[in-house]
Amino acid sequence: MGMAFVAGAGSIVTLLGAARGAVALGFYTEIVNKDVSFFELSYYMFPIGWLMTFLLWGFFMVFFKPEKDRIPGLREKAKELNSRLGGMTRNEILAAVIVGGVIVLMSLRSFVPALGAIDKTALILCSSIAFYIFKILDLKDLEDIPWNIILLFAGAMSIGFCLWETGAAKWLAVNWLGMFQEAPGFVFIMGISFFVMMMTNFIMNVAAIAISLPVALVIAPYLGVAPEVILYSSLVVAGMPFLLLVGAAPNAIAYDSGQFTTGEFFAYGVPASIMLMAVVAVAVVAIWPIMGMPIYLP
Repeated sequence: MGMAFVAGAGSIVTLLGAARGAVALGFYTEIVNKDVSFFELSYYMFPIGWLMTFLLWGFFMVFFKPEKDRIPGLREKAKELNSRLGGMTRNEILAAVIVGGVIVLMSLRSFVPALGAIDKTALILCSSIAFYIFKILDLKDLEDIPWNIILLFAGAMSIGFCLWETGAAKWLAVNWLGMFQEAPGFVFIMGISFFVMMMTNFIMNVAAIAISLPVALVIAPYLGVAPEVILYSSLVVAGMPFLLLVGAAPNAIAYDSGQFTTGEFFAYGVPASIMLMAVVAVAVVAIWPIMGMPIYLP
C-alpha cells in the first residue's frame, strides 16, 4: 500500500507526461491566454511532489513500521544481483535514448518556436510505439498485463464517461464551486482542490480536471484569485488519489499484490488525503509565493 501512495506522490514531479497535465494546460491556455512552459511547470511542482513523498514516508514509518530493523544478508544479496546484471544491453540503451529524447523535445518546445506545433500527447504516444518498433517490448509483454486491473480501470472510465455524458459531473462542479463564489480567495482555492481530489478518486483524473478547471478559472478573477494557483493546486491533488483503487494505476498495481484490502486502503487513504490538503494549503500560503507564483490578483 505504501508503494502506491509514494508512486502517486512521486508522479507529480513529472506531471507533464500525464494526460491530466496536457488537458489542464490546454484549458488554462485557452481561457487565460497564457502558456505554461515545461520548466515552469516542473519548477512549481517539484517541491510539492518531494515534500509529499517524504511526508508519506514518515506516515508509513509510524503506521506501517517494518517488522525487522535489519534483514541479514540483504546488502550482500543486492550486490550479488547487481553483479549479475552486467553491462547495459541494447534494449536498455534504446529505452534510455527514447525517454531522454522525449524529455529533450518537450523541454525545447519552450525555446524553439518551430517545435511548439508538436502536440505533447502525440509525442508521448510516438515514444510508446517506438518501444515496439525497436522490439524493446513485444506481444508477450502485452499478454502479461494483469487483466483484472484493466477491467477495474475500464469500469472506472465507464462511470466517468456516464457522469460526463449525462451532465451530472458538470452539475456537481458548478454547484460545488458556486458555494464559494462569495468566499475568501484562500477558501475558494482549497474548495476547488478538495473537489478535484474527491472527483479524481471516483473518475479519471483527466475528467475531474476537465469538468472543474474551466469553471474555476472563470470564477477566480471575480474573487481576486490568480489563475496560476488554481491550475497548480488542481494538478497537485489530481495526481494523488489516495482513497480508491481506481484513482490511479499505482493503486491498482499495488493492490494486485494481495497484501491489503480495499477497506484498508481507504482507511489509511483518509489521513493521507488530509495530509495532501494540508500541503496544498502550505504551498498556497508560503511555498509558491516565495517561489514567485502570484496567488492573488493585484
